[in-house]
Amino acid sequence: MSIRIKESLIFILILTATTFNLKADEADSVKLFTPYPRVSVSPGESLDYTITVINNSSEIKTIDVSVTGIPKSWNYTLKSGTWNVKQISVMPKEKQLISLRIDVPYNVNKGTYRFNFIASGYGTLPIEVIVTQQGSFNSEFTTDQNNLQGTPSSSFTFNATLRNRTPEKQLYAFSAYAPRGWIVTFRANYQAVTSVNVEPNANQSVTIEVKPPERVEAGKYKIPVTASTGNSSASLELEVVITGTYGIEVSTPTGLLSTKMTAGEEKRIDLIVRNTGTAELTGIALNYSGPVNWSCDFEPKKVDKLAANDTARVVAKLKADKKAIPGDYVAYIDATTPEATSKITYRVTIETPLLWGWVGIAIIAAAIVSVYYLFRKYGRR
Repeated sequence: MSIRIKESLIFILILTATTFNLKADEADSVKLFTPYPRVSVSPGESLDYTITVINNSSEIKTIDVSVTGIPKSWNYTLKSGTWNVKQISVMPKEKQLISLRIDVPYNVNKGTYRFNFIASGYGTLPIEVIVTQQGSFNSEFTTDQNNLQGTPSSSFTFNATLRNRTPEKQLYAFSAYAPRGWIVTFRANYQAVTSVNVEPNANQSVTIEVKPPERVEAGKYKIPVTASTGNSSASLELEVVITGTYGIEVSTPTGLLSTKMTAGEEKRIDLIVRNTGTAELTGIALNYSGPVNWSCDFEPKKVDKLAANDTARVVAKLKADKKAIPGDYVAYIDATTPEATSKITYRVTIETPLLWGWVGIAIIAAAIVSVYYLFRKYGRR
């Protein structure tokens, strides 16, 4: 190889290295920066990025800018001030701000989306968007707690959220499908409402108050509620568990709580035991307390089971003491369960037996006859 050829090769290598270094220096002279390169959003939200283009060189840089990797259904704009831009110029040792706005569509799949801001010939700024929910054009009606428990006197309050996942403002009308006698009230912003307006991709807090009837039986009750528009609707199923109340009442069929007897007599007293609560009662025992040497037997001795609002008939066989003297006496009868009890005061009047009445009349008559006889016999003397 001749000396001239070697010199030519060396010159080409030096020229290539110099050109490469110049291009590398050219690329490094411009830097791209954004403070939030990775963000999380919900479907329908818009993202506003501020991208800083920094010119570290000693020359003015005119740069073509664009965004690549954006899905077709997404929209974006590049602005500097009020102008849409595709190219910018940056003074030496200065920086230029570019606004990038990205509109995430409502109907988008949950996942991670990556795209790039390109400063042509100078660098690339990677940006990542995480869509946290599966998007749609639907509405959502949700609550963190959809079942509550209490007694018939309780008022049940559910805190719900109504989400408008459509691109337009919606007027939602509320409806509830509760059992007969139940009262359901919807509240928004502390006011009772029948409908509410919700902006696009916005949420509205809704309080749902449920009031059961006073005499509702124990059990589980499903209450579907709906928020609907002309285009979409969202439903939520609430559940109320009524534990029931316990109450019992013992009385007579006529309400009369008194009778008359004679000493030693046995009297059959008809009783009514009523379950006045909303829960079933079991093992209802009948008890008696009264004057000494009196007794009372019940048929049946115990009511095994009594449903809410039901009644049971019981016969009390009350027997007075043989030596009871005429007068008024008090007997106490109660119906008792572990959950509730009821007691009545039953008044008994002990009367003189009819036989002794006739005996008294006979004695009085005999006395009158004797006086009359004596008067006739000795009256003229």
